[in-house]
Amino acid sequence: MRAFDFSPLYRSTVGFDQLQSLLDSVTRDASQPTYPPYNIERLGESDYRITMAVAGFAEKDLSIEVKQNVLTISGKRTEPEAANYLYQGIAGRSFERRFQLADHVEVKGAHLENGLLHVDLVRQIPEQMKPRQIEISTAAPTQKTIEGNLAAAE
Repeated sequence: MRAFDFSPLYRSTVGFDQLQSLLDSVTRDASQPTYPPYNIERLGESDYRITMAVAGFAEKDLSIEVKQNVLTISGKRTEPEAANYLYQGIAGRSFERRFQLADHVEVKGAHLENGLLHVDLVRQIPEQMKPRQIEISTAAPTQKTIEGNLAAAE
């Protein structure tokens, strides 16, 4: 495994402390589960979709939770007691998938269609964080002076 030195990056940036720990956790955990398979697609400038193959799971078997910029999708399917399989090729085991979300990414909605769970995400940057143009004035700022009768104040 490779170790990356991020110290040159930290010399010229402020507030990216979590970046190193996020990259370390991704490279460290090579044994991440591969079930169920999923796609992440970009639908537009600020719209994304996670599509997960959850064949055999009903809406009541699935759970979607967002907590502290982590999207967790989990599924737990109960097998019918009377099932007597001669061959079982359709995986129905429980799962839990976690996705690290960037700041200002919110879950817009989710729907289940033809065995695929679609989770729609949108990135909404607040107005105060959007770039804005600052006017440059050529005149010096005017200084206000307080005028009054000093004798009347005493």
